[in-house]
Amino acid sequence: MPNSKLTSTESRVDPDPLLAGRVASGTKRDVLVNMGNGALPLYKSIKLELIRAIGGGNIQDGMALPTEKELAEQYGVSVGTVRRAMADLVADKVLVRQQGRGTFLAPFDSSRMLNSFWHIVRKDGAREVPIVQTLRFEEASANENTAKLLKIEQGDPIFWIVNLMMMGGTPMLLDGLHIPQALFRGLTRSQFVGRDSTIYDLYRNAFGVTVVKTVDQVSAVAADPETAKKLDLALGTPLLEILRVASTLDEQPVELRRSLMYTGKYEFVDVTGGSNSL
Repeated sequence: MPNSKLTSTESRVDPDPLLAGRVASGTKRDVLVNMGNGALPLYKSIKLELIRAIGGGNIQDGMALPTEKELAEQYGVSVGTVRRAMADLVADKVLVRQQGRGTFLAPFDSSRMLNSFWHIVRKDGAREVPIVQTLRFEEASANENTAKLLKIEQGDPIFWIVNLMMMGGTPMLLDGLHIPQALFRGLTRSQFVGRDSTIYDLYRNAFGVTVVKTVDQVSAVAADPETAKKLDLALGTPLLEILRVASTLDEQPVELRRSLMYTGKYEFVDVTGGSNSL
């Protein structure tokens, strides 16, 4: 059954300061349902609204959020519902709780970004920052599979980027990226190659696109002639194939990546939970 507080047509809601004018009036249920959240569990609807507020720039790094009680009143839901939504965002490292001060938007941390999304380590457990050589930077059109995974239309313009990564002086990974041009308007090869930090730092700092989630699918493949040549391997050498879709706070896919990794000296390690997870 829907929450009675959300189905009331008599209770009106004032404009939510977190939404910065997106909802001028309407029932409390309308605030959620009209934004497309009607089929979601209630706490996830609240979580999504908070994500939209953050993504829209209404909450900045280090800014305190309203209290759970204030948010519950704004949305016409229980404090417990708001608490569960905020707990999810804290677990996602989007928000941080400070004892006695409140809940804040987590500050951006480039080193945490690298630790969260770079899963390749030496077999002795040591982390290395790869040396990256960009082999290809082209404009292309999304094929059917790329369009489906990036949630764009087939034929939409994308950037196709191929990087060779070296660690310990040895080629060990070939990276192919597809990113929508609509999200990265004006991106040039020189800008991409000349970045002074990670690719995800570039997305955020230059284009306002913040990656907070990646889904990696891992499988085994054999090196084809082109890959074997670039990685200086024998044809058919076993490789780890990693297919990644990277998304923003509001679940918008922004990057499709296919990585082919030689595991002779390195391995793929994904840590869940603790300070290195996101």
